[in-house]
Amino acid sequence: MKNLFKFGFLALAISLSVAACSSEGSGSGSDTTATDSSAIITDTTGVDTTVTDSTVKDTTVKVETTQTEVKP
Repeated sequence: MKNLFKFGFLALAISLSVAACSSEGSGSGSDTTATDSSAIITDTTGVDTTVTDSTVKDTTVKVETTQTEVKP
């Protein structure tokens, strides 16, 4: 059973190496890493233009408590 896996792996490795090396090799292929120069890139890192409303009233209830000491 181990030999079956060994020969299967060997056959796969040989077939991949033959497929990789059997190209025509003309050497005049196009550059596949070239970038598309027609792409439009927009800058999204501009200044934040959010305006805060300064007329908003603070509706938080503030309560001041005092502690009185009662002596018996």
